[in-house]
Amino acid sequence: FILLFFFSRLIFGTLYPAYYSYKAVKSKDIKEYVKWMMYWIIFALFTTAETFTDIFLCWFPFYYELKIAFVAWLLSPYTKGSSLLYRKFVHPTLSSKEKEIDDCLVQAKDRSYDALVHFGKRGLNVAATAAVMAASKGQGALSERLRSFSMQDLSTIRGDSSTTVPPSVTVRTSSKQSQPKPSRSASEGTGSSGK
Repeated sequence: FILLFFFSRLIFGTLYPAYYSYKAVKSKDIKEYVKWMMYWIIFALFTTAETFTDIFLCWFPFYYELKIAFVAWLLSPYTKGSSLLYRKFVHPTLSSKEKEIDDCLVQAKDRSYDALVHFGKRGLNVAATAAVMAASKGQGALSERLRSFSMQDLSTIRGDSSTTVPPSVTVRTSSKQSQPKPSRSASEGTGSSGK
């Protein structure tokens, strides 16, 4: 039955009024336009209240049926439920509290803008710091790798097996580089025979 409620609310509570709101705007009929604006204000309040009542009253017998009946009552041209609720309750309440609501909205907008700027700056600082750290670590790792390759290349070119590599530099060997190279004495011997 909950599924039926959601479909009926979607069709009759949202799509039907949206289409007739479109027609009111298109025809520029002020009376229809005001009627649908009152409906949307009441429907927004109903949806907000429904968020909380669903938590506490969903166990109540015929709860969803009552909600369907309420939406139908709001829409009915005979009962004019949305116009009645708007004129009797919503308009007088909003008119008497309009100044306070406007002040709260301005303060909330200012605070949210300040918070957005503050968190935006913090986010940019964190991102910049992370980028710098990643770049410095990446550069350090790259230079360390290049240093280790260059030390290995120097030791293999010289052919010194006795050459010691500083402990801070690690020599990485691969299977391609583990092939035997000619020793220093063998290369000197060929060089001296040519003299």
